[in-house]
Amino acid sequence: MRPLWTFSSIENRVSEKHLIYGQELVSGDASFESAKAALQKGAYDFLRKPYVPAELINTMKNAAHKKDLEAAHLVINQKLEESEHLHRFIVDHSPDIVFMHDKEGRFTFLNDTVYQALGYDRGELIGQHYSVLISGQSSDQAKYVFEERRTGDRKSNNVELMLRSQDDSECRFFDTSSISVSLNQVDSRPEVFHGTYGVARDVTEKKQAQELISYQAYHDLLTRLPNRTLMEDRLNMAISQAARNKQNVAIMFLDLDRFKWINDTLGHSMGDRLLQAVSQRLEHSLRKGDTLARFGGDEFALILPLVQRREDAAVIAEKILDEFKLPFMIDDHALYISASIGVAMYPEAGSTMDELERSANMAMHCVKDRGKNGFEFFNETMNETSTARMVIERELRRALLSGELQVCYQPQVNAVSEMIVGFEALIRWEHPEKGLIYPNDFIPIAEETGLILDVGNFVLETVCQDIFNWREAGIENVRVSVNFSALQVEQSDFIEHIVDSLKRYELPGGCLEVEITENVIMNDMTQVVQKLRHLTSLEIKIAIDDFGTGYSSLSYLQQFPINTLKIDKSFVSSIHVDAGGTSIVNAIVAMAQGLNLNLIAEGVETDPQLEYLRGLGCAEIQGWLFGKAESADKTRLLLEHVGSGRTIRTMKKS
Repeated sequence: MRPLWTFSSIENRVSEKHLIYGQELVSGDASFESAKAALQKGAYDFLRKPYVPAELINTMKNAAHKKDLEAAHLVINQKLEESEHLHRFIVDHSPDIVFMHDKEGRFTFLNDTVYQALGYDRGELIGQHYSVLISGQSSDQAKYVFEERRTGDRKSNNVELMLRSQDDSECRFFDTSSISVSLNQVDSRPEVFHGTYGVARDVTEKKQAQELISYQAYHDLLTRLPNRTLMEDRLNMAISQAARNKQNVAIMFLDLDRFKWINDTLGHSMGDRLLQAVSQRLEHSLRKGDTLARFGGDEFALILPLVQRREDAAVIAEKILDEFKLPFMIDDHALYISASIGVAMYPEAGSTMDELERSANMAMHCVKDRGKNGFEFFNETMNETSTARMVIERELRRALLSGELQVCYQPQVNAVSEMIVGFEALIRWEHPEKGLIYPNDFIPIAEETGLILDVGNFVLETVCQDIFNWREAGIENVRVSVNFSALQVEQSDFIEHIVDSLKRYELPGGCLEVEITENVIMNDMTQVVQKLRHLTSLEIKIAIDDFGTGYSSLSYLQQFPINTLKIDKSFVSSIHVDAGGTSIVNAIVAMAQGLNLNLIAEGVETDPQLEYLRGLGCAEIQGWLFGKAESADKTRLLLEHVGSGRTIRTMKKS
């Protein structure tokens, strides 16, 4: 029997949706084999005639719904595959190592990052125990994290582990986050531990950067020694241990002598290399457990714990000084330097870090004040001296503002005619309570604290003002010598300041003589000679004060534009008293005459001294024999009187 409707005719009578998905077969053949064959060819179902239309429609709806489900299932499977591929891509391309191992600690999963980070192929690690990656230093931490059966809030953990590279060439640091994987059981039984899942992030560079920052915070980068911060931390620790065990601690402050001269003469690069050489040599002088630190600049600090006696610290100080007797060979230079060392003992010199540092610093400055190149233990008299110096510094600052400082003038006379040829400007301090204070009692403190710059500016300004006033009163051709400290000469505006002062008062350069000491020249010969030549080009005279007490070198006398040598009063006072002192005077006079330099003898107080110097050919004299330093007003009156032709001694007799 022919079918009433064919499969295609059914498709033409249903909706568009059924045309696409419909697979219903309607046939007049009721045999089982026919139905089986139709279903094998893809039919969803079949109906035998006669059929009920409602049944046909319902069957068609079911067939369409099945097709919808199959299509949706296909889409979902595609999305799942895409999602799995995406997540696999993310895991494999993660910058972190992603891992999982079973309850025995064997790897069951690793991403490709393990190769990039450590050189392993993940295939060679699957099934291996995690310990193959762990450096020995991290083994205990790894066991604690991976082998403990953690539940609840303790499931997750974060720890830093050191992992070995594939060729064992290095170990790298990884910040490892892990979580225990457990499955819940039925019947309220406890969870079953299945393994550990985790992520390991390479933090080697970060850790190295942190270590570098920490190192820089506590070490001097030039010498690689502990810096002040670390030194003070160790000093506090040594004090605590000494207090607990009733022991002693010694702290030494060491300052290099003449380092500034080497630094300025040979350059900062050479100075840095010298500091490195000094630090290496000092380390050889210390015991195990001692601390050597660079305190700053050319100053070092040493902590000596477990020192039984002062003599033990003295032995180390002497050993250090002996080390400095040998030259430091840097390139082709043999550099000789010495050291000034101050020693403070705990608990006698202080019970706290600040007290010990202050005591050692005071002792070190005492060594410098007495001539450098030695060591000294702190004692209470230093504390008293330091307190007195602090008082003077404070009051000197006030004196600069309150007008307590004044400039006086001591005459310089021709040794033969005894007529005035010039003056030396000398500063005096009229203290409201202590009375007159002489320069020796406050100028060293002014130089140490930097106040000498303000004091020097005050003196130069006052001298120019007084010379201007004398010239206004008709007294011309007056020459005044002004002392300048090393710190003043080192200033970049040293020349400019002098020139500006002369211009401000419309004074010629010839009315001024610049007095400096020999150590000013030797501190930085190259810079100083340029500055002095500039001054002489302005007709300003140059004098070397206290000649004979320093280097007294013929080489710089010939190299520098020097006009005058001043014989120190300590040599003048020894004339006819000490043969050695008299011989020095003879030598200085002969040297000055040979170099065609003017010569002034300071501190001349007696006629025999005058006659002896006059007989040697000393051109000029300065001292109480001809007058003490007087104020600007009294000096003006003196100049008015000597202008009438009388000598100073004639005036004194009258």
